[in-house]
Amino acid sequence: MSDVLLVEKLDGHIAKLTVNRPEKLNALNGAVRCAIFGALDRLAADDDVRVVVITGAGDRSFIAGADISEFKDARPVEQYRSMTRGDMYSAIESFPKPVIAMINGFCLGGGCELAMSCDMRVASTSARIGQPEINLGLIPGAGGTQRLPRLVGEGWAMRLVMSGELIPGEKAEQIGLVEAAVAPEELEAHVMELASNIASRSPVALQAAKESILAARRMPLDEGLKFERSWFSLLFSTDDMAEGVGAFLEKRKPEFRGS
Repeated sequence: MSDVLLVEKLDGHIAKLTVNRPEKLNALNGAVRCAIFGALDRLAADDDVRVVVITGAGDRSFIAGADISEFKDARPVEQYRSMTRGDMYSAIESFPKPVIAMINGFCLGGGCELAMSCDMRVASTSARIGQPEINLGLIPGAGGTQRLPRLVGEGWAMRLVMSGELIPGEKAEQIGLVEAAVAPEELEAHVMELASNIASRSPVALQAAKESILAARRMPLDEGLKFERSWFSLLFSTDDMAEGVGAFLEKRKPEFRGS
């Protein structure tokens, strides 16, 4: 396990990934990207893990963007290859289990793009979130121009990308960039309660839900409805569906096993 990424398995079927470069405000470099990609590959095959939480070490920064020192001598072809080789962002988005971003501070550039690749985002009210690449004569290069308008609409995406403006957690909640903004001292408890709630659900139904919701981005409505109905019908063959229905009728909590 790399020191730049701490991987913890917590009670309740939750795994926590902590980007561990606090001296660099947890900026992303090649080592971090590879570590996250590798950790997700292992956790996807771990049946004991049902939800993943991603955060940054310390209380100042979630992920303060890319490590700019890597840009100095970067050549266009090399930069493109490094970003497309083992695409961490797509790996998060396509990960078969729910992923929650716990945004505990600066969430900038590539850090904001990582958070947007997650399924849910919860921010501290003290967080500062944005896409400041324009200040370097660049634009976002890891999904910022694509995922941001899907979350906040074209107008806010234009404003954030073109101005480089950083917004506080409360504003991010108002525009739909995060689902909740809570006091710093309440952030971890809030996220872990959410993660525990989700982890108590059927793993196979969670995967079906994630795949179906993401399908809405790329499919026309009629195709998306067929995709949803296919998953809905398939779930009738699972032990978890039988357990869920049985528990409801017997007025008890279900015990889902992911089968």
